[in-house]
Amino acid sequence: MIQSYKQRPQLEDTYDVIIIGSGMGSLTVGAILAKESKKVLVLERHYTAGGFTHVFKRKGYEWDVGIHYIGGVQQEHSPIRKLFDYVSDNKLEWADMGEVYDRIIIGDKSYDFVKGVENFKNKMLEYFPNEEKAIEQYISLVFKANKVMSTFYKEKALPGFLRFLIGGFMRRPYLKYADQTTYAVLSKLTDNQELIKVLTAQYGDYGLPPKQSSFAMHASVARHYFSGGNFPVGGSSRIADTIDPVIADASGTILTNAAVEEVIIEDNNAKGVRMIDGKEFYADTIISGAGVFNTFEKLIPKQARIQHKLQEQLQKVTPSVSHACLYMGLKSSPEALQLPKTNFWIYPDDGDHDTCVARYLKDQDAPFPVVYVSFPSAKDPDWTNRYPGRSTIDIITLVPYEACANWEGTRWMKRGESYEEWKEKIAQRLMKELFKQLPHLEGQVDYYELSTPLSTKHFVNYEKGEIYGIDHTPDRFRQKFLQPRTPIKGLYLTGQDIVTAGVGGALFAGVVTASAATGTNFGRKIFKS
Repeated sequence: MIQSYKQRPQLEDTYDVIIIGSGMGSLTVGAILAKESKKVLVLERHYTAGGFTHVFKRKGYEWDVGIHYIGGVQQEHSPIRKLFDYVSDNKLEWADMGEVYDRIIIGDKSYDFVKGVENFKNKMLEYFPNEEKAIEQYISLVFKANKVMSTFYKEKALPGFLRFLIGGFMRRPYLKYADQTTYAVLSKLTDNQELIKVLTAQYGDYGLPPKQSSFAMHASVARHYFSGGNFPVGGSSRIADTIDPVIADASGTILTNAAVEEVIIEDNNAKGVRMIDGKEFYADTIISGAGVFNTFEKLIPKQARIQHKLQEQLQKVTPSVSHACLYMGLKSSPEALQLPKTNFWIYPDDGDHDTCVARYLKDQDAPFPVVYVSFPSAKDPDWTNRYPGRSTIDIITLVPYEACANWEGTRWMKRGESYEEWKEKIAQRLMKELFKQLPHLEGQVDYYELSTPLSTKHFVNYEKGEIYGIDHTPDRFRQKFLQPRTPIKGLYLTGQDIVTAGVGGALFAGVVTASAATGTNFGRKIFKS
């Protein structure tokens, strides 16, 4: 890991910018502002930086907790590749996952998502030969929604008076797509429920099934992967590893084990932060990447919360889905175990996605509505150099926070026997799903560990263990307060709550926040170069 995380560097009382949290949005805005010669202090309550891009190690294995694949980075001139290159000083490398990035498994049928728009279309036509018009219309709508997306997010960076004058004009084209659910859009194109189920099978990438999710969110994810999936060479910790020197070059610091108690506010101006040990740091610009719920409910003093009616704003949005992840270690190489690079999305064959989710939420013994399997050790060409003769697998499923609420308030790794028994039941069920697809792996497992919504709450500080911040419903995109500026002067937000779900969303949120905080159009500066 990065040395400056572990060494206590020479800290100063005053910085140009203080950033709370070290997730993808925070790291991005930190790197962008550091390149503008701003002295940045990033404060991370966890023992390692990166948010959902961090890794953890156990029993001779390493697991990536949040990054399973990234789209668009193989094209050197794509916006996401340019942005990753910019914040990492071109140090991040990417490995292509190959032709098939996602395999959709519904009962005993499987459907491959292949890279390249024409290839994707032709593959879908192989499966659904009578649905050519619907498939073509679907792909066209995905591109149309994405084409007007950038203007929607540019509007968030504008000063208040410009937002008032032209904001509606800039938001309107995107809201045409955002206001509709994914299912509503697709059901106008076809009445083939199997096709709809397949095309929406990546809903786990943003957390809401088709009858609840905004089509704009779905279109963003679908377009993101049309050019294939990729994985960071050296694992996802390379993201923080490559951004840290950029911040350090401008005399900035990423500080871990550094929990912020509250933002210091005087006369409605953010002046600094107070740490839980009482230490205070000062800056004219404070940026929170801790999520809108954490920021408004925990980090802003009560008087300011009441003054600006922040609690009322939070009533308009809901936390996203929570999950469990089974981290598995196997004592053989990915090659020896014939592990694929392709992700598996496994679904029950009865009912649509929404029906399966509803059934499971009522009865956790019902079939899992979605099981996602990732093979990170097979995706990373550097893995064998670091961990010869070993492999890892991640398996993720939906688990509502309420299912583990009985153990709320217990300590991590010391939650008691009943908690361990509950986890073991889920772990065995998830492994059973894996062995159905790859039976030769049975008996090969050396170590496994299940994280739950309580684990996510402990490490990422999301109150309900949510993975994607705020739910991506149509109504979410109507909330004007989900923007970088807050009612408190000098206090800004970043991360997936102000853009969209996942690492890609948080990455672009960093650009939006940096632009809002400085008045510089970083989109033009980074993407037009």
